[in-house]
Amino acid sequence: MKNTKLTTLAASALLATTTSVSAADVEVLHWWTSGGEAASVNYLKGKLSDAGVGWTDFAVAGGGGENAMTVLKSRAISGNPPTAAQIKGPSIQEWGDLGFLADINGVAEKNNWDELLPAVVADVMKHEGKYVAAPVNVHRVNWMWSNPEVFRAAGATIPTTWDDFMVQAKKLQDAGYVALAHGGQPWQDATVFEAVVLGVGGADYYNKAFVEMDMDALNSDTTVEVFETFGNLRQFIDANAPGRDWNVATSMVIEGQAGMQIMGDWAKGEFKVAGKNVGTDFVCSAAPGTSGAHTFNVDSFAFFAQGTTSGTGAQNIMAAEILGTDFQTVFNLNKGSIPARLGVSRDEFDTCAHDSMDAFVASSASGSLVPSFAHGMALPSAVAGAVVDSATNFFNSDQSAEEGAAQLVASMAAAM
Repeated sequence: MKNTKLTTLAASALLATTTSVSAADVEVLHWWTSGGEAASVNYLKGKLSDAGVGWTDFAVAGGGGENAMTVLKSRAISGNPPTAAQIKGPSIQEWGDLGFLADINGVAEKNNWDELLPAVVADVMKHEGKYVAAPVNVHRVNWMWSNPEVFRAAGATIPTTWDDFMVQAKKLQDAGYVALAHGGQPWQDATVFEAVVLGVGGADYYNKAFVEMDMDALNSDTTVEVFETFGNLRQFIDANAPGRDWNVATSMVIEGQAGMQIMGDWAKGEFKVAGKNVGTDFVCSAAPGTSGAHTFNVDSFAFFAQGTTSGTGAQNIMAAEILGTDFQTVFNLNKGSIPARLGVSRDEFDTCAHDSMDAFVASSASGSLVPSFAHGMALPSAVAGAVVDSATNFFNSDQSAEEGAAQLVASMAAAM
């Protein structure tokens, strides 16, 4: 969504920024519809209800959020955006540039958000120095989820490098298991591609190529190597992968049909809902080659300008509740992520969450904390779309690594 392409949208929508919900309600657009995600949303609904604010749910299924963003743009064009919408990364700035977003800086100052949030998180939530969004969590995207019983039965070990992944995945496959549980949807293809980029190229290459959009880094042998590794994964997914939702792929690991899944830590919420325990029923480990790095995805609610004082009041209550320690704890326990705010007790969180918290701090110090380009945190939306399209087109074709790399470079250059 480039600003130059949405000038007309902004002009028409700002003529009539109204809301269809009652004064004491918030209407919230999101795409959290799986088991663990739904439990997290329901807790926020309950917190707002206790504060006297009703919740009108506007859930649009689709794990990557593409469907939700299409609906949001339609609502904005009609001059009737929701109270809040799940928006991430550079897209927050794009909506802010268009003048749609509400200033919630008063809530932030009253509750000391600048002191509670890491700078890397706070900066994303602001437009022109003022808060317009509230973060609910920090996801680590570069996780691999494994079923230890499947590995034992196949005589395999959980891999830590991409070379070893190919060896161990073959053992799982030969033993009759699906080696890599995967859903053949563009955003899922991009999630795996992103893990390969980081594991093969390292954080420095990742930042140069997929954050700074450096053409020298993109036009390199490393990019070809990334595509070679990514292409080698095709053989380890099953024929029913196309169109499969991510949580269905997670269920394959939970039920012992598959050995591994590469997916963000929201997958842990599905293991929890299924009553599974970390260490015995499932293992969380960094995606191959990425143990010292942390790919972050910050989920947040951006707040849209309201036409009434009462509507703004309900919106401010929602913003304040999101950064409360109680909500940050329970929400992230359900969701599988870690709190966005600092100072939340670790006591109730499991070892996967502790690993994520430690990696977040350590990678921030080492320079290997990187924003997820597959999940809208690193690139302008047009460029991010070009990357996702290139990754999924390659993965679902018989293109060579050289052809895939060339297509990626050309697509990104055209979208810049």
